[in-house]
This record gives sequence, structure tokens and C-alpha cells, in this order.
Amino acid sequence: MSDPLIHAFFLGRATAEKLYEELEAALTDAMSELGKFDAEQRERLRQFTEQVNERAKRAEEMAAQGRTSTAIVPIDSQPTDLQANIDELRAEIAQLRSELQTYRSRST
Repeated sequence: MSDPLIHAFFLGRATAEKLYEELEAALTDAMSELGKFDAEQRERLRQFTEQVNERAKRAEEMAAQGRTSTAIVPIDSQPTDLQANIDELRAEIAQLRSELQTYRSRST
């Protein structure tokens, strides 16, 4: 049994078996991590969906009571044209820029 050819055969076979075991362990670990990642993402999606539903429910309740958390305009005021609001805001921004530029030129 001291034949080098036989020894090489058994050495190759043992190497192949060990590589197969290592590959199997690595694949099992990878699949486990993938499963864990998938479960975590599903849980995060579920939590996100719950939070969105809770916010929508709160907003709906506030709207039903006649007020919203994002509204700046009083409830009893008349609704205005959106384009008119945008134009007014742009005019205010231009005026503020002009005043800021005047202030900066006086400061230097």
C-alpha cells in the first residue's frame, strides 16, 4: 500500500469529500442568512405598513373633526386658488431676497 498512485487517489478523494462538506456548510449558512434577511425585511415592511395605516387613520380622524395637522390656514377662511398662493409666495420670497441683499450691502 505504499504505491504513490493509490496514495494520491485516496488523498484526492479525501480532499474532494472535505471540499464538498465545506461547500455544503457554506451553502447552508448562506441560505440561513438569506432566510433571516428575508424575515427581517418582511417584518420591517409589516411595521412600515402599520405605521402608514396609523398615520392615515390619525389624519382621517383629525380631518373628520374639522382640522388637519398640516393646515396653516384657519378653517373658517375661504379656499383660495393654488396658483394665486404660489404667486404670492414667490413675491414674498423675492421681497425677502431683496431685503437680505440690501442688509448685506449695508453690513460690508
